[in-house]
Amino acid sequence: MAKEKKLVEAITSMEEDFAQWYTDVVKKAELIDYSSVKGCMVIKPAGYAIWENIQKELDKRFKETGVENVYMPMFIPESLLEKEKDHVEGFAPEVAWVTHGGLNQLQERLCVRPTSETLFCDFYANEIESYRDLPKLYNQWCSVVRWEKETRPFLRSREFLWQEGHTAHATAEEAKERTELMLNIYADFCEEVLAMPVIKGRKTDKEKFAGAEATYTIEALMHDGKALQSGTSHNFGDGFAKAFGIQYTDKENKLQHVHQTSWGMTTRLIGAVIMVHGDNSGLVLPPRIAPTQVMIIPIMQKKEGVLEKAEELRKTLVSNFRVKVDDSDKSPGWKFSEQEMRGIPVRIELGPKDIEKNQCVVVRRDTREKTIVSLDEVEIKVAEILETMQKEMLERAREHREKHTKVAKTYEEFCKIIEKEQGFVKSMWCGDEACENKIKEETGATSRCMPFEQEHLADTCVCCGKPAKAMVYWGKAY
Repeated sequence: MAKEKKLVEAITSMEEDFAQWYTDVVKKAELIDYSSVKGCMVIKPAGYAIWENIQKELDKRFKETGVENVYMPMFIPESLLEKEKDHVEGFAPEVAWVTHGGLNQLQERLCVRPTSETLFCDFYANEIESYRDLPKLYNQWCSVVRWEKETRPFLRSREFLWQEGHTAHATAEEAKERTELMLNIYADFCEEVLAMPVIKGRKTDKEKFAGAEATYTIEALMHDGKALQSGTSHNFGDGFAKAFGIQYTDKENKLQHVHQTSWGMTTRLIGAVIMVHGDNSGLVLPPRIAPTQVMIIPIMQKKEGVLEKAEELRKTLVSNFRVKVDDSDKSPGWKFSEQEMRGIPVRIELGPKDIEKNQCVVVRRDTREKTIVSLDEVEIKVAEILETMQKEMLERAREHREKHTKVAKTYEEFCKIIEKEQGFVKSMWCGDEACENKIKEETGATSRCMPFEQEHLADTCVCCGKPAKAMVYWGKAY
C-alpha cells in the first residue's frame, strides 16, 4: 500500500500549483521525457499514441474536403525566407540557422523551417500555370523549429509536431471559404473528439499571423482559467502570391495572382486535453482520443481461470474498442492508480467471485462511478459508458468555461476581473491597437479573438471610451 500511495502523492495538487501539477502529470503518465537538447522533449509511446489518434482523425477530415498530403524540405534558404517582408520580420526572433555543411561554411544560410509558407509558395510558382491547375489543396505532417526562450512540454517547445495546410485558389472568395471551412473542421474536431469547447473568431491585426490578410482562431479555456490558442486558419489573400510571382492564366487568357490560405494544429492539443480534463489523480482522456479505452484488471489473477477469462473478455471487446489486459504482477491497487494516472477511460475489474456470478465491475475514470455488469452484456454497456463519458466531459468543460467567462463594461471592472478572477473577459473594443497594448501592459491580458457570434455589450470601448467596433474575448494565455 505504501507504493500505491506514493504513486498518487507524486502529483502536486492543481489547486496548490497548477504549473507543477501539469509537469507532474506529463511525467508520471509517461507522456514525455526531458531531452539533453535544451528546450526539446522526447515524446514517449503513451504521448505519441495520443498524437497518432489526433493525426488519424484530422487527416481523415482533411481528405474528405479534397486535401492531399505532401512533404517539403526542412531547410529554407535565407533569400527565400526574405521574399515576404512581414513574414520574415514576424519569425526572425525564433529562427534557427544552419551556417555550415560539415566543415565548410555555406554560401547562403539555411533556416530550419519555423513554418513552410515560403517553401510552398516557391513550389506553387512553378507548379501552377493555368486555372485548370487550381485549387491546390495540400497539407504536410512534419516538425518545425522555433527558438523559444521559455518552454513547457507540449505547450511550447523548440521543436514540435504539427500539420500545416497550404492551399491556392483562383478567387478571393474561394480562399475565404477554405479558411473558414478549415477553422470549422478544427472546432468540430475539438468538441467532438477532444471534448473541448472552443470559441471561434478572428484575431485582431496585432495578433494575426505575419503576412496574413486575416487570421481565424479557436480559443479554449484551461482549468486554471488561462486561454490556449488551439488552432488557426489564415487567409493570405494574394500578398504571398505577388511576393513570389504565383500566377495563373484564367479562362479569358489573362494572368491573375492566386489567393492562398494556411492552417495548422500542433502537439499543444495534447497539453490542452491534459489541462481541460485532468484531475489530481492524473490524466482524464476523452474516450475518442484515448489510445487505450478499456483496461481489464484481473483480481487474484493467480487463481485458476482468472487470466484466461480476462483474455476471453479482451477478445470479446477488441473488435469495437481499444482494449488491454494488465496482467503484470503489480497489486490491483497499484494497477487502479496507474490506470487513473494514465487517464484510461474505463477499467473492468474481474475476479474469481465475479466469474462465478458471470459479471464484472466497470469503473469510469472521470466520475469513478462503478457499475456491475453481466458478462453477456458487457460489450453494449461499455459502449454506452464511453459515449456518455465523451458527452459529459464536453458538457462539464463547457460549464466550466461559462462559469469563468465574465462581462466588463468599464476599465475598472475589467482590471478587477483580470486581477481577481480566472477565465475569459468579454468587452467592447474600439479597434485601436493602442488600447490592446495598454490592456496587455497594465493587466497581462491579450485579445484572444473577435468571436463570429458578436454581442453588443456596450456602446463604447472598455479601455478608452471611444465608440466600440467589436466585442472581444480577452484573457491571460499560454
